[in-house]
Amino acid sequence: MKGLSRRGLLGGAAAATGAVAVTLMDDADAAAATRARDRGPVAAPATVYPSDPRYQELTVGYNQRWVGRPDYVRVVSSTEQVVAAVQEAVDTGRRVSVVSGGHCLAPFVFNDEVKMVIDLAGLNDVYFDTRRGAFAVEGGARLSNVYETLYKKWGVTIPGGMCPTVGIGGHTTGGGYGFLSRQFGAVIDHLAAVEVVVVDRSRTARAIVATSDPDDPHHALWWACAGGGGGNFGVVTRFWFRTPGRTGSDPGGLLVNPPKDVLLSAVGIPWSMLDRAKFTALVTNWGAWYESAAAPSSPARALSGVASLAHRSAQNVFLLTQVDAAAPGAEGLLSGYLAALTSGLGVDAVVTAQPAQKLPWLHAVRLIAASIPSFINPTLRGASKSAYLRKSYTPVQAGAMYDALNRTDFANPAGAVTLAGFSGGAINAVPPTRTALAHRDAAFWTLFETQWQDPAADAANIGWLRGLYGAVWSATGGYPVPGEQADGCYINNPDPDITDPAFNRSGVPWQTLYYKDNYPRLQRVKAAYDPRGVFRHAQSITAA
Repeated sequence: MKGLSRRGLLGGAAAATGAVAVTLMDDADAAAATRARDRGPVAAPATVYPSDPRYQELTVGYNQRWVGRPDYVRVVSSTEQVVAAVQEAVDTGRRVSVVSGGHCLAPFVFNDEVKMVIDLAGLNDVYFDTRRGAFAVEGGARLSNVYETLYKKWGVTIPGGMCPTVGIGGHTTGGGYGFLSRQFGAVIDHLAAVEVVVVDRSRTARAIVATSDPDDPHHALWWACAGGGGGNFGVVTRFWFRTPGRTGSDPGGLLVNPPKDVLLSAVGIPWSMLDRAKFTALVTNWGAWYESAAAPSSPARALSGVASLAHRSAQNVFLLTQVDAAAPGAEGLLSGYLAALTSGLGVDAVVTAQPAQKLPWLHAVRLIAASIPSFINPTLRGASKSAYLRKSYTPVQAGAMYDALNRTDFANPAGAVTLAGFSGGAINAVPPTRTALAHRDAAFWTLFETQWQDPAADAANIGWLRGLYGAVWSATGGYPVPGEQADGCYINNPDPDITDPAFNRSGVPWQTLYYKDNYPRLQRVKAAYDPRGVFRHAQSITAA
């Protein structure tokens, strides 16, 4: 795939013509028929107005900083209902946004400009599509249901994230990472097709099925939905997953099989045992290990972990690690990893370590999910920023983290730097142009975040996060400019500050930080499939 083909571009742009429209509707109708056979009947749509008791629940997401005031919310349960809702928004001139899981931390879905919210809560089934020979996951499904259904029914999974309530829609369209990604790739590396409701130049809403087949006239739309971020091209009502190269009639052999058992390790290091030098050693050791294990052929791709470096008021920092128990030398891999990360800290520093537990994979998934209390609390406000790393943080950058995490005028235990070892390995085996996800040579990525409940604490928390992030990336204008060490930012952790030159002083536009060299191609797809800009938000892709 050497760029957006003329055939693919024209196929999308011609969607308003009669001949192409018939083809698209035939495909969409066939998909609908398959869904009806494999899933069964669906509920009627629900329209929720401000007078409805449900309205306040349906106009705010996980991040309670952003509250919408739409004319109404349309809760849908089928692709046909989404087409009708989008057409209604276009015909009445209403700005529209879409909710899958509601975890967008930026005001892309809920803001004063949006007048209709389409909530995919009723479009949440997971089933095997016999016609396509792939697993269909509807756009409103959440990760916990996806994992449970795929594994219990067929013994398969997708290598997604660890938060159970995240929606499949935003997670997949941004790329999708988790504890199995170093071993099996990103979620989109198993994406066979998408069903997307788009609006053509004649202002007609319709459903298109786009596939990973390079000969598909709508392949470009599939490519853009595989890492281009949510809310840019249309409403993704359904994803089909099948691991490339898998064939046969047995569904259990068509998608990756997770480990039967994993070794799960949790290590706590008290802040009282960490001075500046030891903290710096921990951070630089972490980066050095993942830098050394980033190659797709690395045997260490069977291991993945996170380091939660919370503010000193949390009392401890934690290392959570998972290893495929069947990997050669799994126990030695884990012990060597922990020894490398804690080298230089002293044997007395790691006082809350527990022996690794060998657990069935799905049990470990549930246990990890239960250890994330912030996603259970429904009243949180939050802010986050991200960075991809090719090489380890420098001692100066680690020192900037130490200073922020030890500030005495800010004492929020939910303020943290999370080093996420979900990149590298199999993710890096895919060329950066095969999907819209361009960050294919990173070693790990980092989430800088803070969460709180009281609106009066907004300024303190946002100011702390900006100070932390700006100090870590001070040498490159406040942001992780793609280069020898860093590789930009993750679109699934959208950052409202990234477009503001007061904070992003790097001179590198936000589009490059998110998409690198893939952005011009994304613009061409936008022009072909959303020529009137129906689907847009504060950081949406603009047409070429």
